[in-house]
Amino acid sequence: MAKSKPKLAVWKFASCDGCQLSILDLEDELLALTGEVEIAQFLEATRAVSEGPYDLSLVEGSITTAHDAERIKMVRQQSKMLVTIGACATSGGIQALRNFRDINDFVAAVYARPDYIDTLATSTPIAEHVAVDFELRGCPVNKHQLLEVVTAFLFGRKPMVAGHSVCVECKMRGNVCVTVAHGTPCLGPVTQAGCGAVCPAYDRGCYGCYGPQDTPAMPAMSKVLEAHEMKGRDIQRILRTFNAHAAPFREESQRHDAADDQG
Repeated sequence: MAKSKPKLAVWKFASCDGCQLSILDLEDELLALTGEVEIAQFLEATRAVSEGPYDLSLVEGSITTAHDAERIKMVRQQSKMLVTIGACATSGGIQALRNFRDINDFVAAVYARPDYIDTLATSTPIAEHVAVDFELRGCPVNKHQLLEVVTAFLFGRKPMVAGHSVCVECKMRGNVCVTVAHGTPCLGPVTQAGCGAVCPAYDRGCYGCYGPQDTPAMPAMSKVLEAHEMKGRDIQRILRTFNAHAAPFREESQRHDAADDQG
C-alpha cells in the first residue's frame, strides 16, 4: 500500500496575494513539490480542497477583522506545523499603518457608508493570535527561501534562512555602498537579507521590505540617517512601510514621535 503524502495547506488573510504568487512562481520546483506532498488547500491555485488535519500550513496575510481572528485559531487547530509567509503575516503589513492612528478616521475618509465596515482597530501579525512555528519575512517572500522552508519542515529539520543584513548581500554581490558613495539613505544595515540587495544594486537605498534582521541597531541606524540630513518625521516614514508593526521598526519610529512632540 502506497504511503500517503503529507498534506500542505495555504491560507489567505488580509494581504495582496503576492506571497501566494511566489509559490506559483516556483514553476518547475512546484511540480517537483507536488510529487512529494498533497496540496490539500490552496484556493489561489485550485478549487479542490481536502479536509484536515494538515501536516504544514502556510499562512499569508494579517489579522484585521474579528472573523479572521477566530478563523486563524481554526487553522492552527488543524495544522501540525504553521509557517507565516510575508510581511503581512509576520508584522502586520502595510495595512498596520492603521495602528498609529484612529481607524475610524480612515474608514470615514474612504467609505461613503462607514457603518457598513466591520474591522478591527489594528492589523496584527499571525503570531499575536496563535503559536507560529516559523516566520518567513519578505514583501513578497523569496521563492527560494520559501522552498527551503517547506522542504525543511517536510523533512523535519530547521530551515536554513539567513538572519543577517542586506549589507552582507551587497558585499556578496559586489555592490558599492550607496550611503557611503552617494549619501543615499538606506535601511540595509537593519534589514534582513533575502532580496539579493536588488535596490542597492540599482543605486537605490533599501526600503526594509524584509523587516528587521536578527540584531538591528535601530538608534545607530537613525543616527546614520540623521547624518545624511533626514529629519525625525522622514525617518519615521521610512520605518513605517511594509513592516511598520515589526517591534524594532515600530519602537524606533515611535521614539521619533516622542522626539517630535518634545521639539
